[in-house]
Amino acid sequence: MNTEILKLLENDARLTPAQLAIMLDGDAQAIAKELEEYEANGTILGYKAIVDWEKTDCEAVTAMIDVKLTPQRERGFDRVAEKIYNYPEVKSVYLMSGAYDLSVLIEGKTMKEVAFFVSQKLAPIEAVISTATHFVLHKYKDKGVLYDTNEIDERGNV
Repeated sequence: MNTEILKLLENDARLTPAQLAIMLDGDAQAIAKELEEYEANGTILGYKAIVDWEKTDCEAVTAMIDVKLTPQRERGFDRVAEKIYNYPEVKSVYLMSGAYDLSVLIEGKTMKEVAFFVSQKLAPIEAVISTATHFVLHKYKDKGVLYDTNEIDERGNV
């Protein structure tokens, strides 16, 4: 497995096989075939753009929710995680070490919508013991990409 190809694509998914071939001193056709294999076997799961939604007219609220669970017999946390990640507002679900079992990243149109998700969809799940919701106030860096690093804060600092 050529992890260099994967690292380059993870940094910039727009790179073509020809560009990758130049960067890696390889053959474009061989790299294209390798990419097809990675896509077929699930090594490459998809290609995404990273968008700074604050620069658009799209209003959204992002929240990280810590979830404490009772593990399910013979399935551990998998069944509950599956139930949670199937909600359309859920963007990510991670099994965590520490005080909470799952970390759930969701997006909603308003704080009220996020609160509704937690109180009406997440908390009533039988295995859920408790939740702690944290609202994202500002993104500085996400997936290795810096967001507006030159903004001035309320104290006048850059």
